[in-house]
Amino acid sequence: MVIVYELYFINLSSEAYLWFKSLHIIGVIVWFSGLFYLVRLFIYHEESRTMQDDLKIAFNDQYSLMEKRLANIITTPGMILALSMAICLVIMQPGWLSEKWLQIKISFVLGLVIYHVYCYKIMNSLQNGTSKISAKNLRLLNELPTLLLFVIVLLVIFKNNFPTSIATWSVFGLIIFMLLSIQLYAKIRKKNEESLKNG
Repeated sequence: MVIVYELYFINLSSEAYLWFKSLHIIGVIVWFSGLFYLVRLFIYHEESRTMQDDLKIAFNDQYSLMEKRLANIITTPGMILALSMAICLVIMQPGWLSEKWLQIKISFVLGLVIYHVYCYKIMNSLQNGTSKISAKNLRLLNELPTLLLFVIVLLVIFKNNFPTSIATWSVFGLIIFMLLSIQLYAKIRKKNEESLKNG
């Protein structure tokens, strides 16, 4: 009877672990999806401030509503789910806290939380018309979660055997190249739009 009782709690514990892990991954996906799109909305919002007054007001109202809904209904709940499930996983596996990879991961996640809070600051300043950050800088800011995601995923997969081979640096270089290409494309597109307006 005691053996059956112990086996029941072992199975319950392993099932809870899998639930926490699954919900943590879902939370991370939702959180990052929200962050990627939120800053993209900021870029469009900032660019709309150069429009005529009647259009500017309409676009400001529309983007403000979209940003609030995205931040409050998707992005922040995703963050809360990811972080709360991560805490549950660490409670079940407290030995992880002594692992170097997890300590580094936590520092990157804290950086991501700061980024998340900063997005709220940008959102409020855009809605109030007091934003000082340019669309160009917002585009650069939009790439930061991609780099954080890359490092965090590698830490989780490789743990203390973080890869430093030429293949790793090639992948990292490819990601940087892609991010720079996106920036270059945005610059070319803006220049073409300006030439069409002037022409």
